[in-house]
Amino acid sequence: MSSPHAVTDDGAIPAPQVPRSRIVIASMVGTSIEFFDFYIYATAAVLVFPRLFFPAGNDTTALLASFATFGLAFVARPIGSILFGHFGDRIGRKATLVGSLLTMGVATFAIGLLPTYAAAGLWAPALLAIMRFTQGVGLGGEWSGAALLATETAKPGKRAWAAMYPQLGAPIGFFFANGIFLLIVIATGYDSANSGTDHAFLTWGWRIPFLLSAIMVIIGLYVRLKLEETPVFKLAVERGQKVKTPLAQVFKTSWRQLIIGTFVMLATYTLFYIMTTWVVSYGTGKVADVNGPKLAIPYTDFLELQLIAVLFFAALIPVAGLLADKYGRRPTLIVITAAIVLFGLSFHWFADPSSASAGKMLVFMCVGLGLMGLTFGPMSAVLPELFPTNVRYTGSGISYNTASILGAAVAPFIATWLVSSYGVGWVGVYLAIAASLTLISLIIMKETRDRSLDSV
Repeated sequence: MSSPHAVTDDGAIPAPQVPRSRIVIASMVGTSIEFFDFYIYATAAVLVFPRLFFPAGNDTTALLASFATFGLAFVARPIGSILFGHFGDRIGRKATLVGSLLTMGVATFAIGLLPTYAAAGLWAPALLAIMRFTQGVGLGGEWSGAALLATETAKPGKRAWAAMYPQLGAPIGFFFANGIFLLIVIATGYDSANSGTDHAFLTWGWRIPFLLSAIMVIIGLYVRLKLEETPVFKLAVERGQKVKTPLAQVFKTSWRQLIIGTFVMLATYTLFYIMTTWVVSYGTGKVADVNGPKLAIPYTDFLELQLIAVLFFAALIPVAGLLADKYGRRPTLIVITAAIVLFGLSFHWFADPSSASAGKMLVFMCVGLGLMGLTFGPMSAVLPELFPTNVRYTGSGISYNTASILGAAVAPFIATWLVSSYGVGWVGVYLAIAASLTLISLIIMKETRDRSLDSV
């Protein structure tokens, strides 16, 4: 008698019992919440934490210290991918997704309750660092689980399209995170250049987005608890293909894929955190170009520019999914990554302080985040397709999150140092170098579009 989850004659995995709409919502809503939590920290790392959680002194030093704390989450993310990947490959995708969401949500809510440096001294940045680390552990297990939920239930030939839904969580979370911060800044009348630390925004207003995350987590848990396990994982269990130690197995059998997957993601991470975190500090005058005056675009105006630009990010993710299904993952990403190299070499023209303006910065961010949508869209199909079922959660998670250390964790710090030491053009060169490494990895990588996920 055949297994109820057996592969059909055309090589397709049977459709899951849960309605497709519920899978789409669960993968997209969960990652939207996770990225919302992550991005409110990124915004506060520029706007709030340098003033409230670190000793008074040089503004650039405080900003760099805040970015260093911001980077802690990226160090934690591979740990989260190993921890949650172990359970995701051992006990299943559903339970692990619930655990990662709770981990992220509790840490984010706790940040909204932390005392500042004025109230608790060095305990304030220490507790902030611990909560940031915990956020990273949660997000380290979130993305790969959501990607597997989408890809392991997708129709044949439509995996990149199905996998783009969890990717949409990034711009959605970013839009709501910055949108809520913008509303609070406007409502409290906060001016980052002239307002003191006793201002309502710095006293209690910045805490609101962190505390609101609790409501979103409850909604996300409700949706995810109604899921079933993916048919691909069920089939692997029935065949007795689970391994006791997924981490050891993935390094033994798939170490090449780990390296390739990590560097395939490098340009994506570097581009995104330059265009969302570093650019805020540069555009609002938190850090000046060594070759010219500060841009000093008012913070509320700059947030409005970012919210417009992130729409290009969201709009081009589905386009990338369609292109990756039609032409293949490898050729699609090679063309997009080459465009990122050229974009990096254009930084001096776009963002030079002697000629930059709000309008020019808007075009700059729209191009950058548009390219981000194109490179990010296929990733939740590409990375899972590199690995066999019994180590897919662990392998895709380690690649994705190790790239976050090499690309995202250090990007705002390096970019801040480069612009204050050599000029904004060198920030673009840094991006172009990262993208060139991704190009090499894509040339080495084999096409994965037609690879069956029912494999070990």
